[in-house]
Order: sequence, then C-alpha cells, then structure tokens
Amino acid sequence: MKIFPAIDLKNGKCVRLTKGDFTKMKIYSENPIRQAEIFFKEGFTNLHIVDLDGALTGNLVNLGVIKKIIKNYNMKIEIGGGIRTDESISKLIDIGADKVILGTAAIKDKFFLEKACKKYLGKIALAIDVRFNKIALSGWKEQTKIDATEFLNSIKNIGLSRVIYTDINRDGTGFGSNLKESYEVAEKIKIPLIISGGISSLQEVKQIFEEKSNYIEGVIVGKAIYDNKINLKELKKII
Repeated sequence: MKIFPAIDLKNGKCVRLTKGDFTKMKIYSENPIRQAEIFFKEGFTNLHIVDLDGALTGNLVNLGVIKKIIKNYNMKIEIGGGIRTDESISKLIDIGADKVILGTAAIKDKFFLEKACKKYLGKIALAIDVRFNKIALSGWKEQTKIDATEFLNSIKNIGLSRVIYTDINRDGTGFGSNLKESYEVAEKIKIPLIISGGISSLQEVKQIFEEKSNYIEGVIVGKAIYDNKINLKELKKII
C-alpha cells in the first residue's frame, strides 16, 4: 500500500479545489518545489502531481516546475493534467516521471490509450474522475454520460499500470472518500487502483490500509494535509 501526498499546480502555485470547482480554489503555497521538499524530507517516496492549467488547456503548462521537483527529490512521481499526445507522454518520461496519468484524451480515444500502454510499458495510469459514477473530462468541466465501470471493463486488458479513481463530489470536501465504490470498482476490473477524493482523516487512511481490499494500491491525500487535519509524521507511520 502506498500513500501519495498531492500537489495540484495552478499558475505555478500549489492549490486545492473543492469538488473540482475552479472558483473554489485556495492557494496553499507559492512554492510547490518547497512543498515537494517537505514531503520528501518527511520520508514519503511517492508523489501525485496534477497540472491543473494543463487539464484546462491540454498542454504541459507547468512542465518547468515538475521538472525541478523530479530533479531535486528522489521520489516516484505520477503526473497528470492535460497529457493528450504521445509527445507529452515522452517528455514526462524523459525527465523521470514514474507514471504518466492519462485522462480526457484516453477516454475519448481508446486507441490512443492502448497504443500508449504498449509503447510505454508499465508507465501509463488512467485517471477516472466521476460524478455519480459518470466520467467527467477536461479538468472536470465536461460531464459525460459514460459509465465509469463499463468504460473500465472495456479497457481492462490493454496493459494499464494503475487507475486513479476520484469521486469528484468528495474531492476537497474533507467529508471522507467513497470507499465502497472504490472497492467495488477495483474488484470488478482487477487493476491496481488508487483511491482519490475526500480523504479526511488519519483514521480513514488507517482503515484503508487495515482492510487491504483486493487491488487497492494506495491513497492520494491532499487537502487534509494542507488544512492540518492529517499530520505528516503520523501519516508516514502508517506505511
């Protein structure tokens, strides 16, 4: 089981959203590189980074910041947000990304996803961002009627390294993650799954680790860290 502290990048700053709403954005640090250093010094070996500008524009807007974080800190870093071309995947892998997270482009074009999984073996993760089990795209601004479980079933054999499953209605709320749905999806698709969205307490993380549900690879923890609801030293002890 793995814990991924989260860094969401917007205009070169470390921010968090509530339910994916860009009008409800809070800046937590003007220096995301320093934030990565804090996680590294506390002993975390995994890191989750999302380029929110990239998610909105379809380009790697914060590539410079991401490159510095990868260069400075020896962590396994998964990166998502606006990665919609082979060129973008290649750039991130070349600078040392452990996993590249695809979302909008992969869901709109399964062939692109399959091709990426074959070309970059073990490097491609898929972000499934859902509202009431329906997938949202383009920085959560485009709501589709695509059933998340059905979509995952259709691509579960193409070689994905992991799925990042986010319940948007829980994300950034601090009300707890959707464990039941996350467990059910992981069991159906049998692909390593990272729980994301709404992790609210140390006890919740402990519960996930203790239950050791099949195919749950770990959790992403964001706002609860920044709002001091979860102490980093105590969080690290769980691993």
